[in-house]
Amino acid sequence: MKDGYFYKICPKGINSKYSLIVFDIRGNLFAPLTNFYDHEKDRIAESSARNYLDILIPFFDWLNQFCNYKGKRVCWDMGPDCIRVALKDYLVEEMYCKVRPYESFEFVHLTRKSPNTINRFLAAVKAFYKAMIHRRFYSYPNPLIDSMALSNEVKISLMGERKELPRMPSVAGTERPLPHEYRRQTDSFFKIINEEWHPIIIDDPSLPLQLYKGGKDTGWRLRDEVITRLLFETGARATEVIQITIGDYRARRSIREASTFSKGSHGRRVKYLLFSDDTYTLLMRYINNERKKCDLNGYSFEELPNDAPLFLTERGTAYTYYAWYPHWKKTIKEAGLNVNPHKARHWYVTNVLRVIYETSLTEVERSIRLKEFVRYMKWKSKETLEVYEHLLLCLAQYKFENKGLHAIRESSFLYILAYLYENFYFLIPYIFYIGWLVVISCEILIMRGNPQFFENICYSNVSLYIMWTFLSG
Repeated sequence: MKDGYFYKICPKGINSKYSLIVFDIRGNLFAPLTNFYDHEKDRIAESSARNYLDILIPFFDWLNQFCNYKGKRVCWDMGPDCIRVALKDYLVEEMYCKVRPYESFEFVHLTRKSPNTINRFLAAVKAFYKAMIHRRFYSYPNPLIDSMALSNEVKISLMGERKELPRMPSVAGTERPLPHEYRRQTDSFFKIINEEWHPIIIDDPSLPLQLYKGGKDTGWRLRDEVITRLLFETGARATEVIQITIGDYRARRSIREASTFSKGSHGRRVKYLLFSDDTYTLLMRYINNERKKCDLNGYSFEELPNDAPLFLTERGTAYTYYAWYPHWKKTIKEAGLNVNPHKARHWYVTNVLRVIYETSLTEVERSIRLKEFVRYMKWKSKETLEVYEHLLLCLAQYKFENKGLHAIRESSFLYILAYLYENFYFLIPYIFYIGWLVVISCEILIMRGNPQFFENICYSNVSLYIMWTFLSG
């Protein structure tokens, strides 16, 4: 018996309707989550569907072991009110949120202890019940949807200017369009009110070198070194690098480029990755040596078919994110770092934007280079770039202010010393004389009874007299 819910990927060679099967705590097939993954992988990227599943499994474990409603153990297929109470308890107890009712929905307030996966968790639960309703596993309305919001939206959309008559279509041009305030931002029952996405600005140029050193110290394979270098040199997500095929590399004319998919492209190769000559050298060394040894046919680069994966496991199967991630964890632990793979993307964006801003000679040149960079990253919105730019500006301003304060403090100290020396130089002999008297007094108190007492006093007086004469000019 397992400690909780888990899943297994269907092995190659087995003909099954499902590519992944979820099991409950007793090891029995759990059809709801199995069907949910099967439904989602056809609708969104397979990696996103797997991410949803990873987020939902801890919730189902908790639901199965700890959650009660009116004296009964809560089951996922109960009515919306019961599921909402269970979700509220989970958000409060396990995710450290504060939940407050408001009108027909509830506000979710994040705290400092709340993980950064709250939004994805709620989206995953909402998608789960949507899939269950679609596949007729759940006979109630979606618990994650605010029914009042839907009814108001339908009512407003049908309300026309002609009394007791429906609204004319917008293409008719006979009625004024609906104002923007009628459009609700979300129909979710749980609404996060203090969440705002901020990219991470990683301002450490030595971060890749620290990781490379950590990898070498752990004795990592050439395959993992190439993947890590590609992450930092291209700004790609980990799956976009790991799932590259030989054909993706051959598709580009340059030997330093490879085609790959992007988030939401459903596997279509819509962008390319650009890397350095050193990484190209390591990549070809990996393909023709380490990879060739792992390849079941022992093919070199020229013999490989286009659909062959670029990276292989030791058993000759396609390398996956889940097989690669433990090597990443081992590397960062050895390097004494606490960074996830996505921070390599943040590091890349931070450094590229800094170079663009520091090396562009004109505003026009900077604007052109920024547009090219947005196209390269395949960002759907310019707002992503604007958020990065804003944070970089704040960071630069913070550094400038700290540097300026340090310079002001330093210059002020030197100015005071110069002023005192210039205006009160004549007092130095007298200050020295007072110090001389203090020293003589201390010697008399300390050295009484010493046979060489008189000789030491004389030597001290002679040396001090010479210094006095020198300072007095």
